[in-house]
Amino acid sequence: MFRTLDIILVVVMTAAAAVTYTIKHQAELKLEEVRKIEANIKLERDTIDLLRADWALLTQPSRLNRLISTYKDELQLVPTESTQLAQPSELPMLKAELPVYDPADTDKDGTVSAKEAKVHQHKMAQEADQISTGSVKPQ
Repeated sequence: MFRTLDIILVVVMTAAAAVTYTIKHQAELKLEEVRKIEANIKLERDTIDLLRADWALLTQPSRLNRLISTYKDELQLVPTESTQLAQPSELPMLKAELPVYDPADTDKDGTVSAKEAKVHQHKMAQEADQISTGSVKPQ
C-alpha cells in the first residue's frame, strides 16, 4: 500500500509540474505579445508626433506666404471676403430634415392622394435646395 501511495503522489506531482510549466509558458507568450503591442503603440505615437511636427512645418505662415508669392500666377489666389463665410443658421435645410407628409394634415374631406403627397414633398425639397443664405454671392 505504501508503494501505491508513492506512485499516486509522483503522478500528481508530475501533473502539477506539467500544468505549472504550461501556465508559465502561456504567460511568457502573453507577455511577449503585450511587449509587441506596446512597441507598436510607441511606434504609432512617434509617427503621430513626427506627422504633427511635419504639419506644423508645412503650415508656417511665412512658408505659405512664400509659396503664394511664388505661384501667384498659377494659383490665382485672392483673400477670402467676409461675405463668403456662412453661419450654420444660414445654411439650407438638409433633405433628411424635410417634414414628412402626414395624412392628418389633409383637407376636411381627406381627398389628398398619395401622388399629391409626393408632389408636395418634391416641391418642398426643391424649395429647401434653393434657399438663399444672403452671404454667398450668386454666380
